[in-house]
Amino acid sequence: MREAMFYEKLGDCKVKCHLCNHTCVITDGKRGICHVRQNFGGTLYSLVYGKLISENIDPIEKKPFFHFYPGSTSYSVATAGCNFRCLNCQNYEISQLPKDSDTIPGKEVPPEKIVEDALEYNCKSIAYTYTEPTIFFEYAYEIAQLASSRAIMNVFVTNGYTTYEALSTIQPCLHAANIDLKSFSDETYKRICGARLEPVLNCIRAYKELGIWIEITTLIIPGINDSDSELKQIAGFIRSVGPEIPWHVSRFYPRCRLPDTPPTPVETLRRARTIGLEAGLRYVYEGNVPGEGGENTYCYQCNKMLIKRYGYQILENNITNSKCSKCGAVIDGIGM
Repeated sequence: MREAMFYEKLGDCKVKCHLCNHTCVITDGKRGICHVRQNFGGTLYSLVYGKLISENIDPIEKKPFFHFYPGSTSYSVATAGCNFRCLNCQNYEISQLPKDSDTIPGKEVPPEKIVEDALEYNCKSIAYTYTEPTIFFEYAYEIAQLASSRAIMNVFVTNGYTTYEALSTIQPCLHAANIDLKSFSDETYKRICGARLEPVLNCIRAYKELGIWIEITTLIIPGINDSDSELKQIAGFIRSVGPEIPWHVSRFYPRCRLPDTPPTPVETLRRARTIGLEAGLRYVYEGNVPGEGGENTYCYQCNKMLIKRYGYQILENNITNSKCSKCGAVIDGIGM
């Protein structure tokens, strides 16, 4: 265990956690909503520090990042646990595991070993992913500091529920984040995820304010968040934060506690992409439908195809020095 960051002692052995926007008040012996931060006698501890449950070498496009060192690989790591309870979670076997067990699974791997492995496999970045990186913040923060000192970039794949205090702390060594914007309905967030919408919107704004490159993903679920009005609200919000922010509209497949919901029709993704572009976003991508054409990068100024993709594979790249090879427009991102 490791004493947690971002909490206050309230007296009577109670503590209040300030890591995520649930801001749990936790009594002695109990855990927070994430089930991986526990109060022992008035001191809050992380139960997942150094307890790696998943690691892999992934294309950065899998996260998905399309405007952050395209074509590079990322050393992906995770511990068990999550502060959401999404009904459609694709990694629920590890994200929800601590809620069903008194013990926290995972192998002991120190931060130094993660960084050395990333270097050994020539990964451009380390991705904190698969589960919510906020809940293993202490572990991720130490890895990220070491990685930055060795010229390795760090990226979060996150639900966007981190507090400003925590986010500003890791900002010097956090270079990018893909943030889920699951819906534009507070009721949907409460029902599907066990969370609220407004803290997610504020967190997205905070990432932008702190200068961390962001891309947004919306998993479009039939009958839940696929109406034109909601898609327009999401696109309009992203546009208000920055037209350069890529929006990934991804196809849903039956999973977890939504086994009877059908996959998202490709036509719905096309409609969402059109809505995003009409709202003024420069880059909108269709996810989980390789080969359909909506995963390519086009110049927002002259519409030349700049990066041709098939799934996570780059087939063609016509960007030169971060500029369109035809009209010279600067293409937004890092390492383009």
